[in-house]
Amino acid sequence: MKIIHISDIHLTVPGEEMGGLDPHARLDRALAHILANHPDAARIVITGDLTHWGEPGAYEALHAVLRDLPTPVRLMIGNHDNRATFRTVFSDHPTDENGFVNHAETLDGIRFLYLDSVGERTHAGHFCAARRDWLAAELAACSRARIFLHHNPMLLGLPAEDRIALVAEDRPGFAALLSTHSDKIDYLHFGHVHAPIHGLYQGVQFSSAPSTGNQSIPDLAETRFLKSAAMDPAYCVLLIDGRHTTIHQVPFEWDGPMTMAGTGWEDWAKPHEAAE
Repeated sequence: MKIIHISDIHLTVPGEEMGGLDPHARLDRALAHILANHPDAARIVITGDLTHWGEPGAYEALHAVLRDLPTPVRLMIGNHDNRATFRTVFSDHPTDENGFVNHAETLDGIRFLYLDSVGERTHAGHFCAARRDWLAAELAACSRARIFLHHNPMLLGLPAEDRIALVAEDRPGFAALLSTHSDKIDYLHFGHVHAPIHGLYQGVQFSSAPSTGNQSIPDLAETRFLKSAAMDPAYCVLLIDGRHTTIHQVPFEWDGPMTMAGTGWEDWAKPHEAAE
């Protein structure tokens, strides 16, 4: 099974830039690349920061772009999003009984869990008792699961980034759920950090996706400021085969020179050696 993981598209009202670039053009190019190269994907999953300022016009633009895509798309909100505005524009999007944008589906026997980790007027992540109860019930009822959310639920060793991770009071409860069900959770995927980061947390493997906009520059010493630059954006391709997962990072924006080389021993010999 193939899943496309996109994150942090930061759409604006069309015509407005974000971070010196056009986020709509970036998303259009990412989707065109995905449709051309991965028409067999089962899902496109976008883990939040769908918009930059949570404006109706930005959500309406996203709704229009996604309306006719042949591949089903699953959405999560992030800290730059507005839950109420998102729900108004995406009025048929599933939510849990408390109005959070928590939803789930089963693909090939795996329960895909899409979480709402957004708080009010804060860039840090939140996952309150009501949301934990929803996740606990889903995990208890399935035999295998894969979790997607916007915020990193663990500290990453990046002091500035960790200021806006899942808040300290919500981390222990989330961690306990992962630990309890680690034998059935295949992977944990998130966005938020605008960079590819991989590891193991509470017995569960995790990975984050880069942004379709600006990328963050990891700084393991900076305590206050987030660093970013207009480096090449990318999306991730998840190849899922049973309990095995392979993740490819695809730089869809590159349009410079490219080389082609064979895989035989002679293909990598020095030119004068190959001629002898």
